[in-house]
Amino acid sequence: MKRFTNILKKIGPLPLILAVIALIIIIIAGTSFSGHVASHSLWSAVVAAFTSAILGASAWFGNNYGMGIIVFTILIRFLILPLMVYQIQSMMKMQIVQPALKALQSKYPGKDTESRQLMMAEQQALYKDAGVNPFASMLPLIVQMPVLIALYQSIYNSQVLRSGKFLWLQLGNNDPYYILPILAALFTFASSWLSTQATPEQNGMTKAMPYIFPVVIFFSAIAVPSALSLYWVVGNLFQTIQTFFLQNPFKIRRQRELELQKERDMKRKIKKAKRSIKR
Repeated sequence: MKRFTNILKKIGPLPLILAVIALIIIIIAGTSFSGHVASHSLWSAVVAAFTSAILGASAWFGNNYGMGIIVFTILIRFLILPLMVYQIQSMMKMQIVQPALKALQSKYPGKDTESRQLMMAEQQALYKDAGVNPFASMLPLIVQMPVLIALYQSIYNSQVLRSGKFLWLQLGNNDPYYILPILAALFTFASSWLSTQATPEQNGMTKAMPYIFPVVIFFSAIAVPSALSLYWVVGNLFQTIQTFFLQNPFKIRRQRELELQKERDMKRKIKKAKRSIKR
């Protein structure tokens, strides 16, 4: 319980408040829908609840299903915002201890059991001292995946949603002008690029990610109904804005440069002091 309380303190009150507000609005939207969505199992009940909430939100805009999808996607993103904040904080802590982890790997280059055990023991001590849980960043991904899959299925399986029209789109058909796939790819690139730029040390895979993911999203958005492409566009736009505010690479770089400058100034002062002592 104490550990859970510490996590909530690290996340901060604002993301939690926004998540609660989003949950309340989702519940109101779902209960305001007067129709019936069939469910035959626990999972289908979750999907039905999502579908009802989207249809309820659509009714607020004169049964505009495109607006319903946009509003519901934004609400879902706010709902999982505390998890994303926690994930980003965990990733940034892991980045801080990366140089020390590399030093440990150099210290124990052997592959024998004894060397591996010693390295693991020192790694655990390092994580404990730095307050880092190496598996913490995995938890938000595990929790949010069922939510995102349920949202995907609620749009894909609802004939009502897919039969609607929004701007130039027939939500059940592909975007004829490829505008949504292009926007989804661009926003995916923007969020991925911002995230990788905030990483101090990048390998080949990290550098390639901002270019691989947009291509995957683009061709996926072409192949699915525009209702799902719309969901990706809104979700990835939200992700881009979220990444900029929570993981701003320009701010992080300035902080790193200031820290490096402080270290250089300290080293110069120490050298100067040593020279003065010798004299």
